[in-house]
Amino acid sequence: MNFVTPVPGKDMKYSILVVALAAALTGCANSATRDQLNIQDPTVLQSGLNAQQSVPAGAAVKQWTDTYTPMNHRGDRLDALQTRLDKLGAAKDNYFGSKAQCWINAGKEEYALHDNWGFVEEAIGEASRLTGSLETGNGLTPANPSLRTVATLRPDLWEQLSKISADPRFPHCPQAQALIACSEVELMHAGHEAWTRAYGDANKRVEKIQSQLAHSDQALASCTLPIPPAPVPAPLPEVISLSADALFVFDRGDVAGIKTEGRRKLDEISAQLRGTDLIEKVEISGYTDRLGSTAYNLKLSQQRANSVKQYLQAKGVTMPIDAQARGYGKAHPGTDCTMRDKDALVHCLQPDRRVEIRLVGKSGAH
Repeated sequence: MNFVTPVPGKDMKYSILVVALAAALTGCANSATRDQLNIQDPTVLQSGLNAQQSVPAGAAVKQWTDTYTPMNHRGDRLDALQTRLDKLGAAKDNYFGSKAQCWINAGKEEYALHDNWGFVEEAIGEASRLTGSLETGNGLTPANPSLRTVATLRPDLWEQLSKISADPRFPHCPQAQALIACSEVELMHAGHEAWTRAYGDANKRVEKIQSQLAHSDQALASCTLPIPPAPVPAPLPEVISLSADALFVFDRGDVAGIKTEGRRKLDEISAQLRGTDLIEKVEISGYTDRLGSTAYNLKLSQQRANSVKQYLQAKGVTMPIDAQARGYGKAHPGTDCTMRDKDALVHCLQPDRRVEIRLVGKSGAH
């Protein structure tokens, strides 16, 4: 690998000095072409013999050289990565697999051009990281790390890429994922060309990216959000107990006396009953508390049971409903109230004032 390792203690400007000398021989880069790239690293824009390559501009610090200096046989490494990625089959048909492939392609392109600045090594590193994560299923992240030989440019395009990635259809759209993944790699590739002062090449690559992104809406339009599964209704209980106080206006048991709150609850029950074929029949019973005469309580509870039956049938419940809807009056109380204060006693007896809907399941039904 042919790049210059910096000498500790000296200014790390060797690589950039070579570029500056080349620029002096071939003529200054077209400033308009350079400006179109909107390069975000000021040191990359320096020129002349006094230009220095700082760490933000890509100085080959020890951590970088320790990682990439041993990386020999670059062509063989790229071929080996391609073999590993191909073995993944359908598991690579997503954003991460597309990105790994595009890093391999970028590495091969610069390797064929005898790029010795370190970009090939970094491309191998990114492709290896993504391929390894796909193989294990761990460590997958869409982040684009900062690379030594890549200058950040065209933040407007990065923003556009992020916007597409944030579309709710994106996770379900392999076409758009491949487009964005490779556009990110291409934009970093253009950043490398800008870093080496090949501004014209970088601009051509950016124009290609812009053309690709013009079709991003089409890619997203070809995908739709998956239809969420229909919610599984909660199983119906064997007995549905409804508070008579919530169902009916005080001292009334006719259909017209059913409260708005009571109608809403009965509408829910009728919808559940219409949506099941597991119920053989429905039995309805009305109850009152122990206050009042036995005759009055029997009549009121019977009327309320019949009104609930009529309401359910009017709402389309077709399964048999016990024709002799019963009113049990004050029988079967569920409370044990002994206070003498009437208001407190009425409140305590509230659970006894109820209408029960019993569901009788078909034989063998759950």
